Amino acid sequence: MTPVVLTVNAGSSSLQLHLVREGRVLRGEHSEQSPDPAAAERTLSDFLSGALSGTGAEVTAVGHRLVHGGEAVRAPTIADDAVVEAVRGYADLAPLHVPPALALAEAARRVLPSVPHVLCPDTAFHAALPDAAATYALPAEWRRRWGLRRYGFHGLSYAWATRRAAELLGREDMRLVVTHLGGGCSVSAVRAGRSVDTSMGFTPLEGVPMSKRSGSVDPGMLLWLLSGSRLTLEELRDGLEHSSGLLGLSDGLSGDTRDLVASGAPAAALALDVFAHRVSREIAASTAALDRLDALVFTGEIGWDQPEVREAVCRRLSPLGVAPPAVGAVDRDGVVSPEGARVPVLVVRPREELQVARETLAALGHPT
Repeated sequence: MTPVVLTVNAGSSSLQLHLVREGRVLRGEHSEQSPDPAAAERTLSDFLSGALSGTGAEVTAVGHRLVHGGEAVRAPTIADDAVVEAVRGYADLAPLHVPPALALAEAARRVLPSVPHVLCPDTAFHAALPDAAATYALPAEWRRRWGLRRYGFHGLSYAWATRRAAELLGREDMRLVVTHLGGGCSVSAVRAGRSVDTSMGFTPLEGVPMSKRSGSVDPGMLLWLLSGSRLTLEELRDGLEHSSGLLGLSDGLSGDTRDLVASGAPAAALALDVFAHRVSREIAASTAALDRLDALVFTGEIGWDQPEVREAVCRRLSPLGVAPPAVGAVDRDGVVSPEGARVPVLVVRPREELQVARETLAALGHPT
């Protein structure tokens, strides 16, 4: 029987459910609101009832996207009580993502108790980061005591985009810079399919500005804000995670680049300019981990469907041989740079659900 995988992707404020068979989505559902844990079982049951009706198919396995598994889960891992409890110990490293993911995993295990459930961590793609890229310049005692290191994120998206880039260009041993731009944003340097540097670190808060998250800021400024009763720890955390990024840059106008592109407000223009500057700077920095640059790849919701952002980023990268894209809006994966460009620019649709299904089956010993 051909395996059918239910993929569960619980975001900080969204939920995506897909049924995948042989690399194709049979049925998908996307909600912009994570379900109340008390309603999670009903949400899953209702989806499965509608998705499986009349197909004769049965779910073979369930794959769960896990943003951060810390040291507990560094590769796709079958979820049992001990594994789930170990991951819970790292939930505060990604508080917007891990708690809802674990709530959905527990609900799914109750709804489908007789099939294997696999946790697929975003950190797996970066698990073999070189020490020079993974190590923070902090006291050795701190690093040993608390496991302080760079983990990197968006790994499922990077794994899919890297594979697609190799297929599109007909090459395997490539040096790529891939940027995932969406609600969360990051950049990764990839050599021969392996991550060798990335902009996110110990948590998904580091790196370039995002929709509502700040990205990297001066730690001295954060210490200053915490001193002298300026901000409490909770106020600082809430501001960095919910009120910064594009939303903060645009003075509260929006954290969505589509809104900002359509707006004529000076604050919207500033937000887009800062965003393009920071993303292009991170792309340029990532090339230091490579001996050459064979292609630049855009993925994520913004990378896929926001040509204005791609153009603004590429326009700043001429020293690397990157030219502004000749193709704007796209409806399929492909090269968007001018013909004969020194560095091809590719756009790849984010398909985390297909990568989760692939990794789930691989973890269970099925051919993929």
